Amino acid sequence: MNADRYQDLGKLLLRLTLGALILLHGVSKLRGGTEAIVGLVEAHGLPGFLGYGVLIGEVLAPLLLILGWHARVGAVLIAGNMLVALALVHLGQLGELNKEGGWAIELQAMFLGTAVAIALLGPGRYSLNGK
Repeated sequence: MNADRYQDLGKLLLRLTLGALILLHGVSKLRGGTEAIVGLVEAHGLPGFLGYGVLIGEVLAPLLLILGWHARVGAVLIAGNMLVALALVHLGQLGELNKEGGWAIELQAMFLGTAVAIALLGPGRYSLNGK
């Protein structure tokens, strides 16, 4: 295999992993409803309808990544979703460690970092609209 193929496979792996993991969160919200998210948004003094944006960031955006169709847009949407989640839910945990000694927000940080990497790198050859 040549270096370009390895890079394209790496991009595919990043897209599929992030897309699948975020989509699971979205499916959970589709099943359980978005009332808790809407309430959280309203509790921070924002209009409740903004809470439905979580469906864009956790359902639509991951599907874009998985398919590799406008994957950079999907990655930016996920990054935005993670920034909002960090601001509304996890801000107090920025300087904390979890009980295993890891960063309290390591999962959210990994989601955010991976989304930014995909936005910068692009989807690769193995996608619906290519490089």
